Amino acid sequence: MRKCLPLIILLLLYFSLPLHSAYAQDVTGPIYVVQPGDSLSSIAARFSVSLNDLMSANGITNPNQLDAGQQLVIPGLDGITGTLNTNVINFGDSYRSLIRRTQVPQQLFKKLNHVVSPSEFYVGVSMIVPSQSGAQNLSKRISPQSGESLLEMAVRQNSDTWILSHYNDLSGSWDGLPGDTLFAPGENNEQTTSGLPSAFISATIRDLPIKQGGTSVIKVKTLPGVTLSGVLIDHKLYFYPSSDGTQIALQGVYALLDPGIYPLRLDATLPDGSVQSYEQLVLIVSGNYLTGESLPVDPSLIDPVVTEPEQKKLEEITAPSTATKYWEGQFISPAIAYADSTYFTSRYGTRREYTGIGTDLKIDWWHTGLDFGGGDGLAITAPASGIVVFAGPLTVRGNATIIDHGWGVYSGFWHQSQIQVQVGQVVQQNEVIGLVGGTGRVTGAHLHWELWVNGIQVDPLDWLTQAYP
Repeated sequence: MRKCLPLIILLLLYFSLPLHSAYAQDVTGPIYVVQPGDSLSSIAARFSVSLNDLMSANGITNPNQLDAGQQLVIPGLDGITGTLNTNVINFGDSYRSLIRRTQVPQQLFKKLNHVVSPSEFYVGVSMIVPSQSGAQNLSKRISPQSGESLLEMAVRQNSDTWILSHYNDLSGSWDGLPGDTLFAPGENNEQTTSGLPSAFISATIRDLPIKQGGTSVIKVKTLPGVTLSGVLIDHKLYFYPSSDGTQIALQGVYALLDPGIYPLRLDATLPDGSVQSYEQLVLIVSGNYLTGESLPVDPSLIDPVVTEPEQKKLEEITAPSTATKYWEGQFISPAIAYADSTYFTSRYGTRREYTGIGTDLKIDWWHTGLDFGGGDGLAITAPASGIVVFAGPLTVRGNATIIDHGWGVYSGFWHQSQIQVQVGQVVQQNEVIGLVGGTGRVTGAHLHWELWVNGIQVDPLDWLTQAYP
């Protein structure tokens, strides 16, 4: 019997192994790296494969167990090998420039991304780009100048017309157009960014796609002496110089804006007064905010006769975009002195209903800030340095303080029991500015912190989890 024990143990180990693992090892196909926000069902839909086939190919039994960075074999994509990389389209990218830069055949690109028309190429959209074995990595961007032939440009770039024609799918030396973005082997010489006019060296938008209630960070590098302006959706952009030589604009996106495609235009005014403009559509996605919050309040505090003038007053206070940036690094919680910065009694963006106590009056609205729990008298501290531009009583918001942090960024603190600063006072990060209270339209004492970016209330939690710009 002792001699049979090792054989029995081996047999038990063999039959205890999941059968799907052996099957998964036999499946071949390209590798997709899971991105944040992906689900197995969304990946299956993206590549037009069944969920069951995707799970079987990867030995997955629980479709909810998926981690960002995980590698998945995608079955059914005959003739495609290697890694399927995710590229997020940024400002200035175009369908043609991406095809040229990556050297991916158009039919393969269309198959992987279900592209029907190049007009579907929006900023913030994720595109799948396969890594091609032996493909040339083209990062050097060049563009024919006005009146310059492809031959002249090739000489200027120490290249030849055959190389440029080959890599950019041109018919010949006569096929280059002024302003067209071409790619060649070598390092990017920063003369132009894909698709942008000559005044722009580069232009990028951070944290794509932009969400409802998000803060868009637009960074642009230009030729010397260029002045920048622009419009995102329907808001004028204000650009300010940064230490790395770029110009930066911060712009909030309204939390109730319908998800969809909206315009972004950049205007570059050259020293001679001429203007070069570039416009592209940008994807705005849902912020996935909570719904169903209902609050009973004094009916007079949801009367538009009261609420609208106060809202207009806040908009006027937070409209100026101060050229000086007063803050450095990341914002901190204004409730850090008394509460865990993850303890929120109500989050930004939550869709809520106000009901007038003792009446049938109901108002649908949304939560414009971040609420921290806490009782009367607890210390409120400045989340970042700035200058106090308002300190006084309001009807709906109670005792209120507004701090200008510069570059169009403002903090508002509502419902205080005491205000401990005055207009014109310079405050430092973590300095006490007031005390928690229950003044104004509230159901109990708490701190409501609101953050405005170029005239729009944004999610303050974003500013607690990363530094801007």
